[in-house]
Amino acid sequence: MDQFVINLIFVGGSFALYIGIAIWARAGSTADFYAASRGVNPVVNGAATAADWMSAASFISMAGLIAAVGYGNSTFLMGWTGGYVILALLLAPYLRKFGRFTVPDFIGDRFYSQTARLVAVISLLVMSITYVIGQMTGAAVAFSRFLEVDSTTGLFIASAVVFCYAVLGGMKGITYTQLAQYCVLIVAYTIPAVFISLQLTGNPLPQLGLFSTHTESGQPLLQTLNEVLIELGFNDYTGNHGSTFNMVLFTLSLMIGTAGLPHVIIRFFTVPKVADARTSAGWALVFIALLYTVAPAVGAMARLNIITTLYPEGIQGEPLAFDNKPDWMLNWERTGLLRFEDKNGDGLIQYYNEANPPQRAIDEGWEGNEMVLFNNDILVLANPEIANLPSWVIGLIAAGGLAAALSTAAGLLLAISSAVSHDLIKSIINPGISEKGELLAARISMAFAIALATYLGLNPPGFAAQVVALAFGLAAASLFPAIMMGIFSKKMNSTGAITGMIVGLGSTVLYIFTYLGWFFIPGTNMLPNTPDNWLFGISPLSFGAVGAALNFIAAFIVMKISAPVPVEIEELVESIRVPKGAGDAVAH
Repeated sequence: MDQFVINLIFVGGSFALYIGIAIWARAGSTADFYAASRGVNPVVNGAATAADWMSAASFISMAGLIAAVGYGNSTFLMGWTGGYVILALLLAPYLRKFGRFTVPDFIGDRFYSQTARLVAVISLLVMSITYVIGQMTGAAVAFSRFLEVDSTTGLFIASAVVFCYAVLGGMKGITYTQLAQYCVLIVAYTIPAVFISLQLTGNPLPQLGLFSTHTESGQPLLQTLNEVLIELGFNDYTGNHGSTFNMVLFTLSLMIGTAGLPHVIIRFFTVPKVADARTSAGWALVFIALLYTVAPAVGAMARLNIITTLYPEGIQGEPLAFDNKPDWMLNWERTGLLRFEDKNGDGLIQYYNEANPPQRAIDEGWEGNEMVLFNNDILVLANPEIANLPSWVIGLIAAGGLAAALSTAAGLLLAISSAVSHDLIKSIINPGISEKGELLAARISMAFAIALATYLGLNPPGFAAQVVALAFGLAAASLFPAIMMGIFSKKMNSTGAITGMIVGLGSTVLYIFTYLGWFFIPGTNMLPNTPDNWLFGISPLSFGAVGAALNFIAAFIVMKISAPVPVEIEELVESIRVPKGAGDAVAH
């Protein structure tokens, strides 16, 4: 059967499943739309949370970034998983006990201020819209290859599918859709990794295969990869070749950004009791680990496979001829995400580090690296083709990549629509709106958010994981400190919290805008995005941790010189943290 037909079967079948679930679980009330009426089983919620959290950045982009850099990009793994532990242990149970629908709902009530609620809504919208662009970027990459359409068409198809099941189902429909999407994405990610680990090391477990003996060379896999990279003039794979300072800041930014993600936090509002929030958090961590422990192996093995393909006779042998490129290269060249250029006209593909060319490149007069474009987002999706796996595996990973992108996109869009309809319209603009009117407003705002995300997805500022990292930085600088202070500081008042959020969000947005030049005006660049221009050498992707520190500092300074917290709010905060009666959380 033709590969395109197989792709259509897997992708079309998964989409039909998602939309069918949305129709079956259609939200009939605001409680259904915002929190699935707080009736989701903890294990189901754990799987849905894992799917919601493991976005296109995790499935499509993370292994590609690890493959490109090696140890240095393990920060994505450390930051995201560490942040989830913080969220599960320190925030989720207390927020569930508070009994609200959204993060701005918590901030507005805890800090007894509509202004605080409004600032939280603005922070949520900026972060979530940035985040959802990464999902649309990932979906476009997957569609462009497996359905053989251009990336623009892929974006429109993804938007239409998300519109059908997210707008119809709300949180109730999204929860069960994400359960199905988790099953699809974890199977799709794991099966190719098992096959490739068997091929390269004879070990069926990729986690162990990464540290096993490479069958062909007879030495450890990572040692083999290090040697071939060094011979081509690249840095070794297992060393740290970047700024340790930035590495620490970036990891911290991802960690606290994860803990402040509103679309993940609201998942813990869907379970019946506080104890269930803890249980579902534990299950989610298990489900997440199934993919995250495999990703480093996928990155390393794919990088070795690509080099082996480009040098079929070994590093010192004749490189691959342009006329002999395998089908997977030809397929991805058509998408515009992979490109080669015969710079010296010899018909062979020279792949090496131009900045540090090996002696052979100098002796033989090579004109430069002739793989002139390799979009990191294609690596996981191309991996089955690179390893010559069966056609059904390629179709499966197509469905998995799209499931990862669309599951997180749906969660983000729900967070956006809830912030607009519940926290902005219901709580501030029109408190007397009917439940039917609020539900309609939620669906209209979600549709508008989908349209905006699609438009911005046409001109993303980087790879999926890089765009997502920006969103995490924004969450770290704005929402995380406010949530932490709201739970653990009885003395933090509304003026301090509002000031902190404005300072954290404003400083981070300004820094990103200044050094990436994209955030508000696509295609612009105010300053070159190079370490020489960064303030104290801090990368824009790492600034979220600095923004969070500024948030905390500003909040506590202003708290000291402004009116104290009302007594009833201090009692409310105390009641959140005391276990007694935890199962009797009052729904809002």
